Amino acid sequence: MKKILKIVVVLGLLVALVMVLSYFKKSNEKSIEEFKVSEPFYTSLKTKTVATGKLNPEEEVELKPQISGIIDKILVEEGDIVKKGDLIAKIRVVPNEQSLVGANGEIANSKISYNNSKTIYDRNKNLFDKGVISRQDFENSELALNQAKQRLDQAQNNYQIIKRGSLSGGGSANTSITALIPGTILEIPIREGDQVIQSNNFNAGTTIATIADMSKMIFEGKVDEAEVGKLEEGKEIKVILGAINEKEFPAKLTFVAPKGQEENGAVQFTIKADVTVEQSTKIRAGYSANAEIEMESKDSVLVVKESLLQFNRITEKPFVEIQKEDNSFEKKNVILGISDGINVEITEGVEEGDKIKVWNKASKEDNEDED
Repeated sequence: MKKILKIVVVLGLLVALVMVLSYFKKSNEKSIEEFKVSEPFYTSLKTKTVATGKLNPEEEVELKPQISGIIDKILVEEGDIVKKGDLIAKIRVVPNEQSLVGANGEIANSKISYNNSKTIYDRNKNLFDKGVISRQDFENSELALNQAKQRLDQAQNNYQIIKRGSLSGGGSANTSITALIPGTILEIPIREGDQVIQSNNFNAGTTIATIADMSKMIFEGKVDEAEVGKLEEGKEIKVILGAINEKEFPAKLTFVAPKGQEENGAVQFTIKADVTVEQSTKIRAGYSANAEIEMESKDSVLVVKESLLQFNRITEKPFVEIQKEDNSFEKKNVILGISDGINVEITEGVEEGDKIKVWNKASKEDNEDED
């Protein structure tokens, strides 16, 4: 009985040994994992940056009154095209009562002075004609009369200006608001009946209308401090308007701000560019726009796909895996140049003809397609 048990145990061990050996044999016979490979190639690279901003008129003028009053009539609407000198609005003057009383009193005083000078003049003229007084005395009275007349006229003019906003018979220069430049009415922030304040040294005044020449547009945007050093005035760029089906317009960089402003933890620099707009294209002020700026370009450089790069977790230096003759791969450090986001320049580390591992295992379908 014991012999039979020993024989069963030995046979069991032999079967287990055969199964283990068979397993390891099958494991060793498995094919090596296959990877796709890609080769470096020569091409031209261009690095670009995109600045976000807006499209605004180059020349924009705010019309402000030279006298305070009430808007009596508005003769244009937003979107109208006007010429220089066209009437935009009329102002009705609402005189200050205290100023009117003062001006009226000044007229009365000037009239008294004038009447007195006129009496003296008439008397001296009769005496001069009779040879009683000298020419000097007569001319002095004549001068006094002329000066009194001048003061009276000035007082009457001041009264008219306070009451009507302009001299009677002198036109309506102050009460009529006219276009200072030809262009399009962008905005009329007031309505008929609104009160307006005159523009002076102490007050900007009420804006009656904004006019802009829409044929001359500029792009205003911002770029990051890491890229502003590569920009130069006069550089050709492209401005893209999403509101007009991503339409592109040629532009020329005219201004790069010498000082940056911090926004959300990053320093941004303002840039401006003159945009060439076709007459057939209808542009509106304030369109959002993107400026595509070419930063650097190189012709015929050795590149690889950026997706092939790997980075050392400790040194963070880039490397690729190159296939050897036995189909195994070895790591090789590389030095990078410029990149366009898809391809990256390799200045050192790989050569043309090297086979670089693609980080996706090759499937049977891939092998069949390659065959």
